Amino acid sequence: MSALTYETVARAAQQGGTVYFAILFLGGLVYALWPRNREAFNRLAHVPLEQEDDDVPA
Repeated sequence: MSALTYETVARAAQQGGTVYFAILFLGGLVYALWPRNREAFNRLAHVPLEQEDDDVPA
């Protein structure tokens, strides 16, 4: 019977965290590159370039 040691728990947590964040990263990457979202991202990319006269300091 093996004992549950700190090293075993730490290793499992590290591996589980790596898998969790890899899945999270890949999900965000798929969302960002999904063709349906392309137009929205292109439109949002140009928002900082739009200048309104009300926001310009005198």
